Amino acid sequence: MSTSNPTVHRNRLAHETSPYLQQHAGNPVDWYPWGEEAFRLSRESDRPVLLSVGYSACHWCHVMAHESFEDPEVARVMNELFVNVKVDREERPDVDQIYQSAHQIFNQGAGGWPLTAFLTPDQTPFFVGTYFPKSARYGRPGFVELLKRIAEIYRESRDDIAKQNEAVRETFARMHSIATPRHEALGRAPIADAVTALARSFDDEHGGFGGAPKFPHAADLELLLRQHAIDGTEEPLRMAALTLERMAEGGIYDQLGGGFARYSVDERWLIPHFEKMLYDNGPLLALYADAWKVTRKPLFARVVAETAAWVMREMQSPEGGYYSTLDADSEGEEGKFYVWTRAEAEAATTRDEYAVAAAHYGLDGPANFEGKHWNLHVAKPLADVADALGLPTAEAERRLASARAKLFAVREERIRPGRDEKILTSWNALMVRGMVRAAATFARPDWLGSARRALDFARATLWKDGRLVATYKDGKAHLNAYLDDYAFLLDALVEMLQAEFRPSDLDWARELAEALLARFEDRASGGFFFTSDDHERLIQRPKPGHDNATPSGNGVAAFALQRLGHLIGETRYLEAAERAIAAYYPAMRRYPGGFATLLMALEEHLQPTRVLVLRGPDHELGAWRRALAEAYRPDLVTVPIADGATGLPPALDKPGRPGAVNAYLCQGVSCSAPVASVADLEILLNRGRIE
Repeated sequence: MSTSNPTVHRNRLAHETSPYLQQHAGNPVDWYPWGEEAFRLSRESDRPVLLSVGYSACHWCHVMAHESFEDPEVARVMNELFVNVKVDREERPDVDQIYQSAHQIFNQGAGGWPLTAFLTPDQTPFFVGTYFPKSARYGRPGFVELLKRIAEIYRESRDDIAKQNEAVRETFARMHSIATPRHEALGRAPIADAVTALARSFDDEHGGFGGAPKFPHAADLELLLRQHAIDGTEEPLRMAALTLERMAEGGIYDQLGGGFARYSVDERWLIPHFEKMLYDNGPLLALYADAWKVTRKPLFARVVAETAAWVMREMQSPEGGYYSTLDADSEGEEGKFYVWTRAEAEAATTRDEYAVAAAHYGLDGPANFEGKHWNLHVAKPLADVADALGLPTAEAERRLASARAKLFAVREERIRPGRDEKILTSWNALMVRGMVRAAATFARPDWLGSARRALDFARATLWKDGRLVATYKDGKAHLNAYLDDYAFLLDALVEMLQAEFRPSDLDWARELAEALLARFEDRASGGFFFTSDDHERLIQRPKPGHDNATPSGNGVAAFALQRLGHLIGETRYLEAAERAIAAYYPAMRRYPGGFATLLMALEEHLQPTRVLVLRGPDHELGAWRRALAEAYRPDLVTVPIADGATGLPPALDKPGRPGAVNAYLCQGVSCSAPVASVADLEILLNRGRIE
């Protein structure tokens, strides 16, 4: 990790809350944070802006920092020729989105981090790349050589740059302009086409889609699970279940401590890029809980329990919010915290324990990480290990559990990877949703309590005067929040209402929904802009529809608004969701890949969500909740409301029954007669639509 030397000067980044920016505060580079001061200096000094975008857990960001930004000679060239701006992409996803799009325009391919862009003083990029080595290698020019060439082009080719900038701005304007044919009827064809496209790219041996590198793509897997539940087809379930199983057995999953790394560098899920991100693990928690409901695989239940434990142990702050990331590196080496030598593993365990663990985790085979270390993965099923060693399966399980505990204890004594302790509103919302879903599935009040603490922290700290802020660290909450912050938090609140109904949560959900409509919606064309109507003016106001590393903000907004609209009977929310879905429908028809979240919103638009309202004494509601939580019904929203709740909207204000529970199943404007037993309710639920 790039760290600051206390003996050198501290640049302007020393005053920022982002740990990533603070890591560069001791660089000899005269860094500026993103802001008007830097662009004013660019205009006044007639120097272009060098924009560097990264994040604290990024391995190649650290490499470029060590090679170039910490080198006084490289810094001298940067300071002389450019105004240098450093951005944490996790705090400023608005800036990152714009210049990642620019990379795609300039290079006809996906970008990444570190992102290196050169801008004119009006923020328009005229050259964009990613990592550049200090000296030419990997087929890339050396960074100093590049700096001098870019500065020369800027001095001598202003007219050409101006013409190019005009074309870039026109391209930006076209990228998110949506003219939806209002007459086009919405249908299920894009959903079926997306499932077909996933099947074409599915890896039948290892799970996942395509080749290396492999990412979890939780939204695609959720779409497949939902399709199985909705139409009963087996192939979507097979693809989702095999992928989740291979991931859980692979090295992308932390076999000792729980939680998933961001992606695998190979097609077998064997060797991860070791950074752990909150935004992956939240959706994966919910996904594995749902997959357990469908398959009852013990492996999936174990992954949920271990990942939830990791979140509470390592990622939850004393204040309640969840931290952002764990670094890939420790002691300057990627993966060092996680990998093993045989000698280390043997020393930590007894001979009998090691025999089981080595065969199960692949320590008895060739080293799989950099030729000398082992990253643990399930190389052989434990039942096969037990057979080979002549052991009862229960004894093999006991020895493995003991070995895992000892290996974990030894690992805890190592120097830990860095942790980015900023608390991001959107990522916290994703984890709250995951923890709530897992807690409801497995009846774990401790997991629900963790989610409640994070949600209460968000309301107390990240919600100010009817507005969200995007980030918090060291007592400072700031930055105007983005679409994802509002949409993901609204979705998390709808999830929490199903596990633990509080009128205050419902009130907050309505406030968030109103803010989405007032500050983010594109009323002319449908959908939601990524930034609010009073956000800092940038060269583009993105309106993204695709899922990326996180779900699409437009997709989650449409999905959550629909669910809340059906819950409380608010047609404005349903209409806004429909406008968003319609805006992206032509694109989903042409190229359904990458639209999984919007496709799930489309599915619920075409087949409206069923709402189950439970009214009765609080002590009786728990048994009903637990019974209903065992089945996977993705089209059902269940709201348990204890007797005595007041101020409810008419759609939820159903009459109770003294000393017992009344259940009401509603769809659209139709509701069933009250149901008085779980058995009768199960019969009603299994019929499908309300007549």
